[in-house]
Amino acid sequence: MSDESTSDESTQAIHGVIGLGAMGMGIARSLLDGGLPVIGCDLAADARVAFADAGGRVHSSPLALAEECSVILLVVVNAHQVETVLFGDEGRGGLAERLAPGSLVIQCATVAPAYAEALGERLDAMGLVLLDAPISGGAARAACGQLSVMASGRPEAFAMAEPALEAMAGTVHRLGDAPGAGSSVKLVNQHLAGVHIAAAAEAMALGIRMGIDPERLYEVITQSAGNSWMFENRVPHILEGDYTPLSAVDIFVKDLNLVHDTGRDLRLAMPVAASALQQFTAASGMGLGREDDAAVIKVYAATAGLDLPAANDTHLDREGEE
Repeated sequence: MSDESTSDESTQAIHGVIGLGAMGMGIARSLLDGGLPVIGCDLAADARVAFADAGGRVHSSPLALAEECSVILLVVVNAHQVETVLFGDEGRGGLAERLAPGSLVIQCATVAPAYAEALGERLDAMGLVLLDAPISGGAARAACGQLSVMASGRPEAFAMAEPALEAMAGTVHRLGDAPGAGSSVKLVNQHLAGVHIAAAAEAMALGIRMGIDPERLYEVITQSAGNSWMFENRVPHILEGDYTPLSAVDIFVKDLNLVHDTGRDLRLAMPVAASALQQFTAASGMGLGREDDAAVIKVYAATAGLDLPAANDTHLDREGEE
């Protein structure tokens, strides 16, 4: 390594990625591929080993990142995990109080817009900067640095986040100068994603019930006006009989509940989203919460006596979506 490259690295902010799941691992590796110094953090030892094998540094505790990182990316599941990482639980302090003043937190989880707004105010009072930056595009796009990022925050937040965003995103939507707008747009995306998955499952159940060959049905619909990104992406999981989770049923129980709660607060009735939520809740109640979200079709199989395609050894390329 030349002296020049060593000098360049020494002036770059060290990025800490908390959450090395399907999306977080892709983001962390994209940052590495972009030449950024990265430390990954996850409670799961196998995730830490995988990132270390890819050339990254790792810690098992988020608190350990505070000593080195000035940019933190939170790629966790929900607001509770965001809260625990940043502020601790059961009287124990969190990462936020240990970060150096002026550090940036890039919050990528799907959370309620009101929570994102309040989080920005809390971090600002602690001398920290928040970029509200939910992500979309799935594990495959995360792995190749082509995510869609729905971001809002102060101009200095975008400036500090620019190297990370350039490495991890194909498109960055700048949606406002305060946290909350990014999460609002992500909630609309999750409304549509959840409804489309539930609709795809119901449509496939209808076709199977009528005796249509599922493979042939998929071929026709993906070339017709009734197609959707979610139909095209999720139905292959059903055709393969493979419900290995890339995005789990319980993710949409969480996200569509956020949609429902936000609509209630706004006095906006959303019966279509409510219907989709009931189907995902039923699937979770059947014990399918940790299966791929396409497993919502098993609700129809259970209630209508459908025979779904069985698992086979021919797997298509699969790209999940959170």
